[in-house]
Amino acid sequence: QVQLVESGGGLVQPGGSLRLSCVASGSIFGFNRMSWYRQAPGKERELVAHITSGSNIYYVDSVKGRFTISRDNAQNTVHLQMNSLKPEDTAVYFCNVNAVVGTFTQRYAANYWGKGTLVTVSS
Repeated sequence: QVQLVESGGGLVQPGGSLRLSCVASGSIFGFNRMSWYRQAPGKERELVAHITSGSNIYYVDSVKGRFTISRDNAQNTVHLQMNSLKPEDTAVYFCNVNAVVGTFTQRYAANYWGKGTLVTVSS
């Protein structure tokens, strides 16, 4: 089993910054992809950014130039640096990983979700 714990959410004024972190623990051989999603009140969950094992990075258009995703393989951690925050960034942010798990002789990929961390951008 893989557990994901997010941290770094909170209340920030428009134009401010926050850094989200997600630490993965468990029997993990590697990650195919590490992602951040968000879900605003009354809206569907949307992909914000992801980083693949080959370091390919994707951002949703609304955060390009403001958010940066990064990964620390040694610490099984993914970060989301969020700058120039806007009220419309207010949401619960979820970490998602596609991890390689299993045993040394039988490995497979599986998706895991964190419980989320609330980001509120308001004056």
